Amino acid sequence: MTVDPLRLTMTEMGRRARAAALQLAGLGRASKDAVLAAMQQRLAAAQASIQVANDEDVAAATRMEKSAALIDRLRLDRTRFQGMLDTLDQLRGLADPVGTTLAQWRRPNGLLIEKKRVPIGVIAVIYESRPNVTLDAAALCFKSGNAVILRGGSDSLRTSLAIHACLADALHDCGVTEAAVQLVATAEREAVARLLEGLDGSIDVLIPRGGLDLVERVRREARVPVLGHLQGNCHVYVDAAADVAKAEAIVVNSKLRRTGVCGAAETLLIDATLTDESARSLIRALLDGGCEVRGDAAVCQLDPRVAVATDDDWRTEYLAPIIAAARVRGVDGAIAHIARFGSGHTESIVTEDAVAAERFLTEVDSAIVLHNASTQFADGGEFGMGGEIGISTGRLHARGPVGLEELTTYKYVVRGSGQTRA
Repeated sequence: MTVDPLRLTMTEMGRRARAAALQLAGLGRASKDAVLAAMQQRLAAAQASIQVANDEDVAAATRMEKSAALIDRLRLDRTRFQGMLDTLDQLRGLADPVGTTLAQWRRPNGLLIEKKRVPIGVIAVIYESRPNVTLDAAALCFKSGNAVILRGGSDSLRTSLAIHACLADALHDCGVTEAAVQLVATAEREAVARLLEGLDGSIDVLIPRGGLDLVERVRREARVPVLGHLQGNCHVYVDAAADVAKAEAIVVNSKLRRTGVCGAAETLLIDATLTDESARSLIRALLDGGCEVRGDAAVCQLDPRVAVATDDDWRTEYLAPIIAAARVRGVDGAIAHIARFGSGHTESIVTEDAVAAERFLTEVDSAIVLHNASTQFADGGEFGMGGEIGISTGRLHARGPVGLEELTTYKYVVRGSGQTRA
């Protein structure tokens, strides 16, 4: 019988992760925070070597003529590296969710019942391009008491390996099993198939973080529960009662601050009763900022540089400096458009009308809704959660940024004094 070395390796990773999860479940906050501090020290000391690995990944992606959006997500500059260190600081400042009592009550028969947070157990994270996810996912899973198996994209493998080496050293320094954070050290696509199978029951939850093709494959083939989102087709609606200067700043930031993130705006909706002059200023700001605008007939009339939008444009997550734009009939039109074409990720309304704002915030059924703020705030770090492992657009277990609390489940602890049931 032929032995599959990769299958054996992956199965062993699962076995070790399951054993590590038992150890992590008993760690207190002080022990976890000490590990996070050690991770920060190791990363800071290795910044130069990590940067060399990232430069090699970026150079390889450039030679292979990968998209500008992918290369942007792949690049780990000084600011993004500092962001990883800041994430560890923020997580150390947050309370440990494990062991928290969510509810407590006593039954007439004297039984004391508690609902308490506990770790999920073993989490597998499959992600593409962004090497900083290696740190974010590892730190979030560790602080919430979960063992994690990471499988990054082949484009960022050198960088991810360099980051993971620091995390493993930090765990060892603190006397915690290195199996708490494992990285699949191969670019073989078959490794993903093994994770989707669940590693012989070792994986409790699988989290995909990447493009539509990856997430759809995971949802289609996974034999374990999946927590993730399909895509971020995010909208900004500029109401008739908007402050136009405020709207212009929000629209440009929502689209162009970083075009390759899932919280980037992909569709601009403008109230049909907003003056043409005001609507034109919004479109001009995007065009002058280097963004291609694809509009409906009404938007095309505002500026000759606007291209005609197709039906597909309203459903597209561009992750590039491209935006679809349409004029709609008030809040009703915006809500209807988002319901038809949106992906349930993030939507923003710009208005000074409190009633219109509340209607939008209440009736738009997306994981994140904002009033007078950029869609690029759709981020766990910006929510004060110390980072995130992704944005969930589902309705079960977790929705929106997946932070520490979302990486836990709960159990019931029942205390009695000899009660028996009749």
